[in-house]
Amino acid sequence: MHSDRFDKNQNWKTAFRSFYYLNAEEPEDINLDPEKTALLVIDVQNTYMEEKDTSEETKRWQPFYSRMNQIVIPNISDLIRECRKRGVEVIFARIACHKQDGRDRSLSQKKPGFNYLLIPKNAHEGQIVSELAPTEDDIVVIKTTDSALTGTNLRLMLRNMGISDVIATGIFTDQCVSSTVRSLADESFGVVVVEDCCAAATDELHQHELEIINMIYCHVVQKEEVLSFFQSCWSAGISAIHRFVPARAPRWPCKLLSVRQ
Repeated sequence: MHSDRFDKNQNWKTAFRSFYYLNAEEPEDINLDPEKTALLVIDVQNTYMEEKDTSEETKRWQPFYSRMNQIVIPNISDLIRECRKRGVEVIFARIACHKQDGRDRSLSQKKPGFNYLLIPKNAHEGQIVSELAPTEDDIVVIKTTDSALTGTNLRLMLRNMGISDVIATGIFTDQCVSSTVRSLADESFGVVVVEDCCAAATDELHQHELEIINMIYCHVVQKEEVLSFFQSCWSAGISAIHRFVPARAPRWPCKLLSVRQ
């Protein structure tokens, strides 16, 4: 399934360009080594798929529910299956607190409004949706922050496993996905965000955030495109990692480094 907002005449090298990168040269091809790549599924939890407190609010969120059920969850499921075939590590992150009263939560989860989250770690609403249920051997990190790196030991585990590139999926594009992507980029991980495996509350928020983070903190791609990054690596018989480097000083990072043997 494809997102209807993606221009079929474009590809990841030309789509989702912000003002900063509108005229930047196209990045080089991405090659991903399955042994050094992880798929990260962020916050696709039961709580976000439940009806709201009022019928009016549930109706307001209906476009989000539709995108999740028709596009995002099926696509993530497909991507998990394809990544497992290739030997890619599949990792889940979910929001939950370790204390029943939630006092271990970060400030962003204690503020009133949408981001107020009090989800004990064993509660049903805090679990990953059944369609994407982790296997016994999958890593599942519990976070009390927006970023999956800041509030967990995920950074350490990725380094311990020799992971250098992360495929990011999940919700919400403009919140926990973006925060995690920025943290990963700051830690010098290569990051691709799969557009048709992510969602925000509205299409406008989703689109806008992807344009902001694309080309500087990550590369925004489609599901079928990210799968081709493995194929190019296999056909070349190489171990490869993509990173951002300046095309020529003093330009912003926008190009991919060549392969690493």
